[in-house]
Amino acid sequence: MGEKVFGGVEGGGTHSTAMLFNQKGEKLAEVEGGSTNLFGIGMEETHNRINDMVKDCLVQAGFDKNTKLQGLGLSLSGCEREETNRELVTGLTSRYPNLSSHYHISSDTVGTLATATDTGGIVLIAGTGSNALLINPDGVVHRCGGWGHMLGDEGSAYWISHKACKIYFDHMDNLAEAPHDVKLVEQLIFSHFDISDRFGLLPHCYDTFSKSTFAGLCKSLAEGANNGDPLCQWVFTSAGQALARNILALTPNIAPSLLAAAGGLQVVCVGSVWKSWDLLMAGFTKQMEKNQAIKSYTMVKLKIGMATGAAYLGAKEAGENLPKNYANNVVAFFRSK
Repeated sequence: MGEKVFGGVEGGGTHSTAMLFNQKGEKLAEVEGGSTNLFGIGMEETHNRINDMVKDCLVQAGFDKNTKLQGLGLSLSGCEREETNRELVTGLTSRYPNLSSHYHISSDTVGTLATATDTGGIVLIAGTGSNALLINPDGVVHRCGGWGHMLGDEGSAYWISHKACKIYFDHMDNLAEAPHDVKLVEQLIFSHFDISDRFGLLPHCYDTFSKSTFAGLCKSLAEGANNGDPLCQWVFTSAGQALARNILALTPNIAPSLLAAAGGLQVVCVGSVWKSWDLLMAGFTKQMEKNQAIKSYTMVKLKIGMATGAAYLGAKEAGENLPKNYANNVVAFFRSK
């Protein structure tokens, strides 16, 4: 029998990553791809993109592109329901029967936590969208958020961008006064969407709406905040509060052992918005102070790709246990006092 190969795909609303590993837990290849959120691109296109990324990984690793994986873990945004997940697997096995012998499908938050620990904790994703997941040591799962931009995504890049636009529009309509001057935010909005007046934003909100394009405004707002614009800073403070509220919502379900762990509750933070932690911190920590049950907590980021955890889960589904060193997989960036 040849070398067993295991794969993992981590997918968000904007981009995805696929990785291959051998039985020693050594990474063999890694490729990037577009969104694999089935609600954004459809089931068929999700199948195609997963297959294409795995094939590209196999070629990069020096294997024949038709090599069948022993196990493939898929940790994708939008994969929250068992019914949908079964449909995704059924479609993959039907369309690409030689892709993998075994599959494990879960949300992107599950794969993230599997990369960081096998004892449970909280994952707080703040990228294009946002959601939070608690997995207790006994395997029981609790969720908060993950409902998309129409019903949630609080604290995400999309939410930050939308909030800035809404504050600006309401201010200009004399509907609600902005907490600070809106001149820079107006400039950033007009520049990002290449428009000359407020009416120009309407097609981007409706006719040609793209969540990822809209969320892209967040980067400019972060630059504005870092350069001292009060309104941009206010929006990020609000985002920090919104993200912390996810943890407060999950608190009643957190196992005591997670709260009593060294360093307190571990919160695994994933997504581009966390690059602006300095801007989020004031709002986040102030909101967390309202939580009397969590005496201490540690915020960590992954040092390796989230597709790693997906591969761990895919291998487990195939009856294999890839070697892991969780201490090397994460780094702490904030510890509460």
